[in-house]
Amino acid sequence: MVPRPPDGLHRPTGLQRTRGFHLIRDDEEDALPLPKGEREVPLMITDRSFAADGSFAYPAADPTLRQPGVTSDFVSGVLGDCILVNGAPWPALEVTNTRYRFRILNASNARRYHLALDPAPSQGPAFVQIGSDQGLLAAPVQHDRLQVAQAERFDVVIDFSAYRVGQQVTLVNELGTGGTANVMRFVVARTATEDSRIPAKLADVEPLSISDAATERTFTFARNGAQHHGMTPWTVNGEVFSPEHLWAEPALGTVERWTLRAQNVPHPIHIHLAPFQVQDGNRYASGWKDTVDLASGDQATVLIRFDGYRGKYVFHCHNLEHEDMAMMANFQVR
Repeated sequence: MVPRPPDGLHRPTGLQRTRGFHLIRDDEEDALPLPKGEREVPLMITDRSFAADGSFAYPAADPTLRQPGVTSDFVSGVLGDCILVNGAPWPALEVTNTRYRFRILNASNARRYHLALDPAPSQGPAFVQIGSDQGLLAAPVQHDRLQVAQAERFDVVIDFSAYRVGQQVTLVNELGTGGTANVMRFVVARTATEDSRIPAKLADVEPLSISDAATERTFTFARNGAQHHGMTPWTVNGEVFSPEHLWAEPALGTVERWTLRAQNVPHPIHIHLAPFQVQDGNRYASGWKDTVDLASGDQATVLIRFDGYRGKYVFHCHNLEHEDMAMMANFQVR
C-alpha cells in the first residue's frame, strides 16, 4: 500500500470544490441567511486502497470482472486504508474565523463515520445540522458528533469563530484507526466579517402520521439462502434481486408504513425516489430522508410518500458489496 503522511494528514494543499455532487436549490433556501459562496463547501468522504504503483486496489473475486463479488475476506464490505475528501487524500482547507456550510456525503463502500472536531470548540456545538438527505430540516439541530452511514447526507454549519486565527482543527473519524482516524484538516487562516446566521426556522416540513399509511409492509435484510455466484448472498426477505419480481405496488399519492429490519451486520437502507420520515429514529434521522442506518438486529419504521412519478424503482442496502451481491428489490408506483 502507499505510505501515509507521518501525521495522517497532508500539508495544506487546498480542496477540490466539486467532485460528483448535484446540489438542488430553491427560492426558499436562497432566501435564508446561511453561509454562501466560498463559505459553502461540498465534502464527499470516501475510503480507498491503492497498490504500490498508485493504482486502485479492489479485492474483486474475478479480476476480469465477468463475475460479481469480492474475495471471502471482504464479503461484509470493502474498507480502504486511505481517506479521500473530494478525491484528495487527507486534505486541508483554509477557512476564515466565520461560519461555513458543509454538504457532507458518505460515498464509501462500507465504512461508517462518527465525525467530530479536534479540538472541540470552546463554546457552542461542533455542528449545527440544517439539512438531511432530502433537503432542509424544519429547524436546526445541534450535534457534538455526526453518525454518517453510507449514502447519507448531512448539511451542517461549523462556526470557526470559536477558534483563534492560526489554529488547526482536524475533522476526525472516531470509528477509525491509523490512517482512517483522520478525515481532513481546517486551518483558520485569517479574520473576516461574519455575514451569515442560522435562523430558528429553516423550512416548512409536513410531518407524516401513521394514520396516513394506506398499507404496512416489512422487509428484512440478511445474508442467507442458496449459493449465488459461488457465495452466500445478501437478501431482502430471503430473496436475491430479480428484475421481474415486485415487492410492493404503491399507488401514486399515497403513504405507506414500512418496517425495515437488519440482520447479520449493519445495513444502511436506501429507497429510490420515495422520500420518507423515520418514526422511531434519533436526532440523526430527522427531516425527509432516503437512507436510514440500521445496526445489526435493529429495525426502523418509516413513512414513505409516493408523490413523484409512476414507474419501477429499487430499494437496497447501500453497503455496495451487499448491494452487488443481490441485496436489492423492486417496487412499482402505479
